[in-house]
Amino acid sequence: MKLLLLVLTVTLLLAQVTPVMKCWSKLGRCRTTCKQSEVFYILCKTEFKCCVEPKNVHAKPELPNTDGSLGSSSAI
Repeated sequence: MKLLLLVLTVTLLLAQVTPVMKCWSKLGRCRTTCKQSEVFYILCKTEFKCCVEPKNVHAKPELPNTDGSLGSSSAI
């Protein structure tokens, strides 16, 4: 009987835990603060940050040179 009461109590406590909100194609989690090993680039629908492991974040593409200079090419 005590075991049944313990199982019932644990089940009820686990049912009260709020579900974790996923983001970044289900690779990240919405949190108020990210862990030390995580980074964030976007915000969740709420005021939380989308915390993602750096290995799951794609590299940022390099932007083309838009300042009008020719760079290393020489003009004659």
